[in-house]
Amino acid sequence: MNALNVAEAALLLADPLAYTDDVRLHIAMALLREHAPVVWVDNPPYRPFWAITKHADIRLIERNHSLWVNEPRPALRPPNLDDSLQMTRASGVEVRALVETDGERHRIVRAVGVEWFRPKAMRELKARVDGLARRYVDRMAAIGPQCDFVADIATNFPSDVIYAYMGLPETDFPHLLRLTQEAFGPDDDELQRDGDPVNYLDVISDFFEYFRVVVKDRRRSPTGDLSSAIANARINGELMSDADTLNYFATFAAAGHDTTKASIAGGLLALIQHPGERERLTRNPRLMPSAVEEMIRWATPVKEFMRTATAPAMVRGIRVGAGESVYLAYESGNRDNEVFGQPFRFDVTRDPNRHLGFGAGVHFCLGAALARMEIASFFAELLPRLESIELAGEPKLIATTLIGGLKRLPIRYELS
Repeated sequence: MNALNVAEAALLLADPLAYTDDVRLHIAMALLREHAPVVWVDNPPYRPFWAITKHADIRLIERNHSLWVNEPRPALRPPNLDDSLQMTRASGVEVRALVETDGERHRIVRAVGVEWFRPKAMRELKARVDGLARRYVDRMAAIGPQCDFVADIATNFPSDVIYAYMGLPETDFPHLLRLTQEAFGPDDDELQRDGDPVNYLDVISDFFEYFRVVVKDRRRSPTGDLSSAIANARINGELMSDADTLNYFATFAAAGHDTTKASIAGGLLALIQHPGERERLTRNPRLMPSAVEEMIRWATPVKEFMRTATAPAMVRGIRVGAGESVYLAYESGNRDNEVFGQPFRFDVTRDPNRHLGFGAGVHFCLGAALARMEIASFFAELLPRLESIELAGEPKLIATTLIGGLKRLPIRYELS
């Protein structure tokens, strides 16, 4: 492998294909953490930005939400997509997920879903999640001794959880799943719609069209599920705007499953590649909470979000001008040796584990508790029944700069 210099390493952060080679990417990030932890990246056609690669700097920026805001650039989007989104907003079509909002608007809109992810709600949901985990491990047993774990299991289990929690009909799950894969795959030739990343806007439009029907139905006849809560949410006594309501639905339907899918698939690959850790976890199920956190750190499904400075700021001695954007490299922060001892060692007992897999500050992932529960439920069901497992081909990663992970994981296994 050719050695990288700092300039070459920085350019990889704005290259979706770089995220399909995690060894080379981690070499690049380690180089940046040591020699250029705040570095200017100009890789056309992406707009330039400052890359932030140290854990401490990422956390500080995320926690100072008055200086560093999400709008107008919440993520490193594919070329031309930012301009297309601005055009849709100008025409009255508001495509703005919860993670793209700031300040009081973010606080008020986020509060709509908070009750549905509190500990009491999670306790009530656990039996359903455990049952779905059992169903998918049974499916593994039925289709074995070989499968593509991503396509056959990891993609469908968390999608079934979130869609069922939302109260959506099971017959609609495949359609929503396809839209989710297209929404998070605009950089990947195999996942983007019709080979064009800008068709992402058509994907969001299809999400909106689907959920307009759901909103109308739940407002007419509430059913006590999460969809009813979103459709009938009120702000200052008034129903939430159509734009906020539809964006909320699209965010939950898409982000509510794809990151968990990546953590489950990435976690299984880590256990295959580290059989000693798999044996420790199988022998001692009480390690599951720390193992789940380590799987999330290891996979880091959300590769980055961005913030824009509202005023001139200093980051590690580097001046960032007002209006300039920073790229928060979560994957780099999750391998920072100033925070994690032996960061390239997968350790199911790692504690503390202050990973950045769910972000930090006011934008900390709303569904973190559900994601943790799903991962724990699945492996608690799988590991006691797993007699053997190995790779049956080469794992493949998604080309992305935002949400990513494995898109193929061929395995050969025996289940009791």
